[in-house]
Amino acid sequence: MNTRNVSLPRRGFLLGLTAAGASLCLAGCGFELRKAPVFAFKTLSVSGNSAMINQIRRELRATGSVTLVPADQSSTADVVLEILGEDRNRFVISTNSAGLVRELQLQLRVRFRLRTPGGKDLLPASEVSQTRDLSFNETNALAKEGEADLLFRDMQADIAQQLMRRLAAVKEL
Repeated sequence: MNTRNVSLPRRGFLLGLTAAGASLCLAGCGFELRKAPVFAFKTLSVSGNSAMINQIRRELRATGSVTLVPADQSSTADVVLEILGEDRNRFVISTNSAGLVRELQLQLRVRFRLRTPGGKDLLPASEVSQTRDLSFNETNALAKEGEADLLFRDMQADIAQQLMRRLAAVKEL
C-alpha cells in the first residue's frame, strides 16, 4: 500500500514533466497562428458587383487596416483592384453506361490585377482558380444543385483569402 502511494505522485510528476517538455518543443518550432495581413496601402478601390467582389470587400473590411473607396472615386485611392473576369464552370468527369452524368468538376476562376490610379501595375493580370469534384445523381438533382452552390461559395471564400495574401505580398507602391 505504501509503494502505491509513492508511485502515484511520481507518475503525476513525470506526466507533468513530459507535458512541459512537449509544450517547450512546440514553442520552439516556430509555429504561429496566421495574423491579419499587413498591406502597403491604406485605401483601395474595387469596382463591380458580384458575389466574388462582395466577398473580397468583406475580407478587406475584416482586416481593419484598409479603407474601401467607391469605384467612382478610384482616383483618390492608393491602389485599384480590377476584377478582369470571373468564370464558374461545370465539367462532366464521368458518365455511366447509359450516358448519364455520374461526376462533375466545378471550377471557379478569377482574373485580377492591382494597379495605382496612375496606371502602374503592382500585380500584373493574374488568375486564381479552385476546383472541386461533385458526385451526381439524377434522383437527387435538386440536392446536388444546392451542394454545388455550397461548394462554389467555399471556393469563393478560398479565392478571396488567396487574393488577400497576394495583395499583402505587395510591399511598395
